[in-house]
Amino acid sequence: MINVTVLAENYVKDFRCRGEFGLAMYIETEDHKILFDTGASELMFANARQKGVDLSEADICVISHGHFDHTGGMPEFCRQNRKADIYLHRDAFGATFGETKGKIDDYECGILWDPEVLEVCGDRVIRTDGPEWIGRDVVVSGTIPELPEFQPPERFYRLRTGADPGLAGELAPEPAGEMSAGSAGEMSAGSAGKSRTGRDLIPDTMSHEQFLAIREPGKGIVLFSGCSHKGIIAAICRAKALFPGEPLYAVVAGMHLIGASCGMRQKIIDRLIEEEPQIVVPLHCTGLEAICMMKAQFGDRCRLTGTGGRLRF
Repeated sequence: MINVTVLAENYVKDFRCRGEFGLAMYIETEDHKILFDTGASELMFANARQKGVDLSEADICVISHGHFDHTGGMPEFCRQNRKADIYLHRDAFGATFGETKGKIDDYECGILWDPEVLEVCGDRVIRTDGPEWIGRDVVVSGTIPELPEFQPPERFYRLRTGADPGLAGELAPEPAGEMSAGSAGEMSAGSAGKSRTGRDLIPDTMSHEQFLAIREPGKGIVLFSGCSHKGIIAAICRAKALFPGEPLYAVVAGMHLIGASCGMRQKIIDRLIEEEPQIVVPLHCTGLEAICMMKAQFGDRCRLTGTGGRLRF
């Protein structure tokens, strides 16, 4: 049995809790207590108290990717929890920018605290790259292979410093573009260019996106994904490759379909239907339009929840 308590999410299920744009879930299995992501702030701790969850008891923490809305509570978690192994992708840190309506944002959306925060955790921090197995039935994916036919609808960019792991070796940066006023916000989407600080911006490959997958005996794979920036279908394919022969039982995920066209949303939902999951829980960045489409097509198999909500698989 897998029990899940949503500690931070855009919407609220339990009126005693408060929501925020972010994601944090407390996942309890027979063998583990897992914190999956830490929200955008320390709000998850107040919500945890309301739900009777003691975060100091977590023995595993998984960070899905290096964005602020999934990592904001990590500094306080490091202070309060003295035993959890922390699975964080080796490429998670970097000055990161998103894009809005074809223009690169002029504010950072990556991890907003210093990496030195993790020093208090010492060797409990596991810098992932490939899959990291936690027993036979639990795995942190590490980098998710791309699925070209299901490209994510959004782009992200990072400052090219020459020291960003996972960037220089994974893509050939495009030539710096022309800018009218020297700000990241005025760059055209899809091109590299100069940031406000004068350093190069290059596309972020999202190599630091990873998921948590748990095999529930007699049911199949329960997949937890933070934002699915590599695409939820790519994550599903990777999870099934890691657990060969196992069916997909449940998908609990932010699927980042907010900016997707209606046609792209339908294409992804159609592919998701083909996987025949018994339960789909769309969260966080999936977007209301996509959530409504999923509810209409999955019916009772699509479960809606929010901060303070509980799920059982």
